[in-house]
Amino acid sequence: VIPPPVIHIESYSEDSISFSLKMTTNIKVSGYVVNIYWTFDTHRQEKRTLIIEGEKSIQKVANLTAHTPYEISAWARTELGDSPLSFVHVLTSGTRPASPSLKAKAVNQTAVECSWTGPRNVVYGIFYATSFLELYRSPHNTTTTSHNMTVLVQRDEQYLFLV
Repeated sequence: VIPPPVIHIESYSEDSISFSLKMTTNIKVSGYVVNIYWTFDTHRQEKRTLIIEGEKSIQKVANLTAHTPYEISAWARTELGDSPLSFVHVLTSGTRPASPSLKAKAVNQTAVECSWTGPRNVVYGIFYATSFLELYRSPHNTTTTSHNMTVLVQRDEQYLFLV
């Protein structure tokens, strides 16, 4: 039986997490697949996937959000097949930034001007959909470092927006 990998949190800060991966077996490991999950505003779960080559690994994931819970899951790719999943949870330090205040205004039937308040020099995600279910499961999205963006939409639809 292939055991799951051991995920050890080495350190964490306001915007990064460092962790190590190892296997407690003599089975040859060719690499790991790591998923990092987090949720914004209970509407949208985000995921970042890392493909890591080699047997032992220390990874640092940066550009994270302060005071946000993250789930790290990993499995090992071995000569005998894939291992079961391992999970760890970590809460980044610091104070979570305030939610931006969003204003959305239709420019015409296919364009919406979105603008918001918030800190400079960060990346904002704009999520939009025609229903709450779609906003949670599979919204349209884009990112920007500015505080406004014109979003192109389908005519004759009502949209929900989240920044």
